[in-house]
Amino acid sequence: MSGFEFTLSGLPEVRFFAEAQAREAGLHDDEAGDLVLAVNEVATNAVTHGSPTARVRSWSDGGDLVIEIHDRGVWTDEDYGRTRPAPNATRGMGLWVARLLSASVQIHPDEDGTTVVLRFAGKG
Repeated sequence: MSGFEFTLSGLPEVRFFAEAQAREAGLHDDEAGDLVLAVNEVATNAVTHGSPTARVRSWSDGGDLVIEIHDRGVWTDEDYGRTRPAPNATRGMGLWVARLLSASVQIHPDEDGTTVVLRFAGKG
């Protein structure tokens, strides 16, 4: 398992980390790009809506690549990104996009903050 804490200014590092994990997992260019976009959306939400500092971790599970992002914020959106945003929306698309690009998205709000777990199908 690897990972690190980040802030808003550390989002480029999160994207580099996500791409490196995707490459290590053997994902192709389009798949790696989708993974980076999904991780970036969730990581951006974490440090803009959750808490100033968040943590990203990754590991392999049954051949899949799992990326977890945790912030210390309180979850307030009961939809969890399941509903497509309106065509004229200017926000509220991050989790919806992550759901489209990931094999699965799990959201775990609790007293310690919010953890979002993204799963991407591996090449195994």
